[in-house]
Amino acid sequence: MAEPIFFQKKIPSNTADGLVIQEELVSLMEQFEYSMRDVFAMRLSLEEAITNAIRHGNKFASDKVVSIECEISEFRMRVVVEDQGEGFEPESVPDPTSIEYIERPSGRGLMLMRAYLNRCEYSNGGRSLEMERHRNSDLPRVDDE
Repeated sequence: MAEPIFFQKKIPSNTADGLVIQEELVSLMEQFEYSMRDVFAMRLSLEEAITNAIRHGNKFASDKVVSIECEISEFRMRVVVEDQGEGFEPESVPDPTSIEYIERPSGRGLMLMRAYLNRCEYSNGGRSLEMERHRNSDLPRVDDE
């Protein structure tokens, strides 16, 4: 049984650094032998969360950073992504599947994270996102009706 790992990092507001930290986190999941399904779900969610923090939160500002906190064990992976932007109200993001928003690209990432993660909660005025994926989660659940 591997000991849990906990770390914190700050990255500049650019997507190249975001990709590097995303790959570090995915590598940790592979070290803990998470399933391909879990790795896919977390990779997708990390890309969305980190990119959103850089692009929408910090607006690529060179004087702002994105803080990333990770805790991984054999049972779950928990990541907190926090930007230094103005924040937003996640509940105000329109449903991208509703007919009036179906052709807009925004909001899909949030919808996907909510579907793939066991926990997806914003705090600090929308500047902080706590994500959690449990090992061998059955998410997303799909209705085949």
